Amino acid sequence: MDTDAVKTYLLGLQDAICAEFEDLDHSRFITDSWVRQEGGGGRSRVLAGGELIEKGGVNFSHVMGASMPGSATHNRPELAGRSFQAMGVSLVIHPNNPYVPTSHANVRFFVAEKEGEAPIWWFGGGYDLTPYYGFDEDCKHWHETAKAACAPFGDEVYSEYKQWCDAYFYLPHRNEARGVGGLFFDDLNSGGFDRCFALMRAVGDSYMPAYRPIVERRRHQVFDERQKDWQLYRRGRYVEFNLVYDRGTLFGLQSNGRTESILMSLPPLVRWEYAYKPPKGSPESELVTYYLKPRDWVSA
Repeated sequence: MDTDAVKTYLLGLQDAICAEFEDLDHSRFITDSWVRQEGGGGRSRVLAGGELIEKGGVNFSHVMGASMPGSATHNRPELAGRSFQAMGVSLVIHPNNPYVPTSHANVRFFVAEKEGEAPIWWFGGGYDLTPYYGFDEDCKHWHETAKAACAPFGDEVYSEYKQWCDAYFYLPHRNEARGVGGLFFDDLNSGGFDRCFALMRAVGDSYMPAYRPIVERRRHQVFDERQKDWQLYRRGRYVEFNLVYDRGTLFGLQSNGRTESILMSLPPLVRWEYAYKPPKGSPESELVTYYLKPRDWVSA
């Protein structure tokens, strides 16, 4: 188990992703390095008010502590009483143009240790796409890229992680998906450290090839106030999920992480409207009735 290699990879991934978005946006991220009093720290990079990106952040963190927070031990009681290290890269991009989807990605590594016992370690991560207007070719490309990244690790990996993503990024109180899915995995330690690390790298490295062509295809599409209002309304669902259900948000807050970095994922502008339903047959209605349903996009 080589934690230094994981950290080196994650820092390099943050650099590479930021460089690509700076190329797309013709703007620069601001960098904010921080130290956590209980142990560890991180490097937050944020871009706001850009040509492409209304608000986006790409965070690296490496934190440690004497005990795991409740969000981690709730489903895994064997972790209670262990010290921990957690490191990862997490990003969210909220574009200006409503025709460009919001995207999220995260890759992470955890180690939980206790004197006299073998360490418990695992990888997690994935990425998902949250469009405001649906396009089949965008969904197909996103999922084809995800499937190709998983292919070297077994024929069943993409299918399993896609289903996990569909189930995870779901709002029970709304009875709807957050977006069109992608990949999600957690507690990965089967097959040995090298295999698991390679799979995590494959997911992290495939995020920009999955997202960039969609951005370039949609970024100049003309929109008006109606499309912008719909984007802001749908962003409300994003906020609801992150604050109510997201395990990463809960872990960060319960482990006394840096609040500014944890809540970086929230969009700058959002709106809620009481009991709103888009007109039948409209593109907005099509998003909810067709695109926000789990489906086999690769074979579509």
